[in-house]
Amino acid sequence: MTDQTFQISAMVLYMLAMLGIGWYAYRKTSDLDDYMLAGRGLKPGVAALSAGASDMSGWLLLGLPGAIYLSGLVEVWIAIGLTIGAWLNWKFVAPRLRSYTEVANNSITVPSFLENRLKDTSRILRVVSGVIILVFFTFYVSSGMVAGGVFFESSFNSDYTIGMVVVATVTITYTLFGGFMGATFTDVAQGLLMLVALIIVPIIGFVQVGGFEGLTTSINAVDPSMLNLVAGGSVLAIISAAAWGLGYFGQPHIIVRFMAMRTPQDATAGRRIGVSWMILTVLGAISTALVGIAYFEQNPQLTLEDPEAVFLSLSQAFFHPFVAGIVLAAVLAAVMSTISSQLVVCSSALVEDLYNMVSKRTLTPKQGVVLGRLGVLVVAIVAIVLASGRNESILSLVAFAWAGFGASFGPTILLALFWKKLTMPGALAGMLAGAVVVFTWGNSPLAGVMYEIVPGFFLNVIIAAVVSRMTWKHNHQIEAEFDEAVRGASTKRATEPVAA
Repeated sequence: MTDQTFQISAMVLYMLAMLGIGWYAYRKTSDLDDYMLAGRGLKPGVAALSAGASDMSGWLLLGLPGAIYLSGLVEVWIAIGLTIGAWLNWKFVAPRLRSYTEVANNSITVPSFLENRLKDTSRILRVVSGVIILVFFTFYVSSGMVAGGVFFESSFNSDYTIGMVVVATVTITYTLFGGFMGATFTDVAQGLLMLVALIIVPIIGFVQVGGFEGLTTSINAVDPSMLNLVAGGSVLAIISAAAWGLGYFGQPHIIVRFMAMRTPQDATAGRRIGVSWMILTVLGAISTALVGIAYFEQNPQLTLEDPEAVFLSLSQAFFHPFVAGIVLAAVLAAVMSTISSQLVVCSSALVEDLYNMVSKRTLTPKQGVVLGRLGVLVVAIVAIVLASGRNESILSLVAFAWAGFGASFGPTILLALFWKKLTMPGALAGMLAGAVVVFTWGNSPLAGVMYEIVPGFFLNVIIAAVVSRMTWKHNHQIEAEFDEAVRGASTKRATEPVAA
């Protein structure tokens, strides 16, 4: 057997395993609540690994190592900001959101939660939220499609479009049938695979380049500033990179995992597992990039045409083709786990937050699931069309979508959970301000000065607070639900968990 045959065999086994998990989830899905939120029965470990895998995507194994390979450790500030943001998200948002979404009319999506939390009878807030989700997630899903194409192009010298279509087809299939449960269970398997790969590759690479001395000597030979956390980065650039952490509070595909946990108290164990997984994988990605710099400096006869493929190239250089195929599957795991989670959230926005409001028909549980699957298909097709041009890097597509959600939803979610006097007009004005700033700032020369999430996030907070102060009126129901949610999130007594 040729090397490529071994690798393809490993990839096929991986894809069949994902399809098998999707089929298992399909058998467990009976209504829209199951399809969109797995019946609120996720155990903390499942929720944590699922949130991590759906969060990191191809950025962790392609984008981050590629950026560090090109520019050095100055790019690590993104990872530092994200790790801090993830911890804060699990610590403060997770328990309160799990409690509040159940109190607020058992909300199963972010838009429905905001509508129920703020008692918006006009439904404008829910429509705007749903549209924002669809717009930014289309770009986000597109970044995953691009990563899939790059993966096959770099690993197997395949055509970019063919690789993109293969990844899209397998991911769409198991998401289409398994819904949230399918996406979550595959996320767990993919998260564990990513963890193992990001531990093994840099350890083997560290030995290959001659240990610490060989690593540092080779990197210094390329550029000594690469080992400096601040070299080449202005204060604004470092703040912009660390500000990625602000985005966590508003990512629907991540915070929906909090809503699906068994109890608010599960957030504590979830935080410990999730943040530990994140620290290990981020350190692995950073180490992979550094090993890559040293390895290719020591082997000048080898060339790395695409820096974002450094993890792929090292895997193929270090391992037997079949083992390399399993390691390479970790990249697909990162890509596919994020795409699937995002498709489910897009589907919920189409069905639960948009279709159900314009349609006068009451959907049966079966009709709701069918419509949810159609929503997955529609969003996926649009994302494939966008990705077919391959006009943007993976990191730039992710950065734009991350900023969009972080600036539009992040402050709104935080204020909704922790400030009793947030009003619907305030939330709507702030959300729109954040989204507009990201679009305008991100497509202007200012984007090179400061990451658009920073002005978008803080303008959202200011406008939401000012407008809410101007429009706030006493509402017994809102205040009672707020107090009940706070009690539910802080109580030590856990309710009887639902098996997941």
